[in-house]
Amino acid sequence: MTASTRESVGVSPGAKWAVGGAIAGGSVAGLLGAGSSALAVYFARRVITPARQRAADKEVLAVIRDGQKLQVILAANDDTTVDGVYGFFFDGGKGHARIGRIVSYSPAERTVLREVEAVYSGDLSTARWGWWSGATYPDPAAVGIPAEDVLIPVERGEAPAWLVRAKGTARTWAIMVHGRGATRQEALRAVGPALELGLTSLLVSYRNDGLAPSADDGRYGLGSTEWQDIEAAIGYALANGAEEVVLFGWSMGGAICLQTADLSRHRHLIRAMVLDAPVIDWVTVLAHHAQLNRIPSLVGRYGQLMLGHPLGRRLTGLSAPVDLKVMDWVSRAVELRTPTLIIHSVDDEYVPYGPSALLAERNPEMVTFETFNHARHTKEWNVDPERWERLVKAWLRQQLAPRLNPGSGLTPGRMAESPAQPTQAGG
Repeated sequence: MTASTRESVGVSPGAKWAVGGAIAGGSVAGLLGAGSSALAVYFARRVITPARQRAADKEVLAVIRDGQKLQVILAANDDTTVDGVYGFFFDGGKGHARIGRIVSYSPAERTVLREVEAVYSGDLSTARWGWWSGATYPDPAAVGIPAEDVLIPVERGEAPAWLVRAKGTARTWAIMVHGRGATRQEALRAVGPALELGLTSLLVSYRNDGLAPSADDGRYGLGSTEWQDIEAAIGYALANGAEEVVLFGWSMGGAICLQTADLSRHRHLIRAMVLDAPVIDWVTVLAHHAQLNRIPSLVGRYGQLMLGHPLGRRLTGLSAPVDLKVMDWVSRAVELRTPTLIIHSVDDEYVPYGPSALLAERNPEMVTFETFNHARHTKEWNVDPERWERLVKAWLRQQLAPRLNPGSGLTPGRMAESPAQPTQAGG
């Protein structure tokens, strides 16, 4: 592990929890000034409160029609100037287009011309602002994959899911868990590889994602509560023919999968996990976002304490504290006993990749780590779908093969095509 990688991890595990009881014995004003306290409350609430609307921060400058083909001129920024295929949502999310390769880029004018591969809904020619996404398809039909709409019984009702059946009788199901602020559309990228492996896929929704019933407090648990909905999904799979499952998770979905593998009564049936840009350690992620938003480190730390302390519930609106320590898988690395493939871009602007690298370093028996470059957050497939799918299929084929005899010298986390670990191949 390089020094730069270690530095990206942030606060040492021993120091993270040193101030854990700071708010128990004194008033807010005794720890921070009134202005800083208000900022800490705001920061904490932003972390756990689902956004009603994504920020439309990508500007459409022009749409050009060339016969049957469309091209779009966008304001150039860190997202729109990366080659690959992406989703573009506009008109408050009612419009959805698939944006393809870069045709031309003008650094001087700060514009980029890209192909429009498809417009699924809305009128792109009237769009002026929208948001960039890794979700390139709106539903399984757009991918050309037959699917069923099913409902999974959860705590407060029923959670919609897409069920994509493999041919024949599939004893292993893939349960796919999207990230914070995303939907099950995010997981459509993985359905093709899963089908090739003979896996039936269940693309789930979970509390507070806009499809599943909301939690009673309407707040994210950052994985500490959402895993119960994945537990329900595993139960649904087992009741409908599955004998074991593979968990796929993106971003916060990765944190949810890790909690599921730790706490589920069915954890012995979780054969493997594939995690894309997962949150391995929330403290590092929250410290990163505090820094990005120019929030003083002490204020950001106090916001974290409010999330985990019983007294903080009155300020955050949480019905129960969120234990960030129990979701720190860098510190708990040796406790992870489920073979896990982690794919993470080194330039991830939202979830730093350092904790993923450290988890693989501390538990090489169980964790295989593959890096991408220039993919930013959860867009590794978008940048290089062939490599992403090749890695996932090769690794899962090994995990799903008949169990090896003890003493064979091969471990569950070892990649068939990548013997060294972790690798540093570019995307």
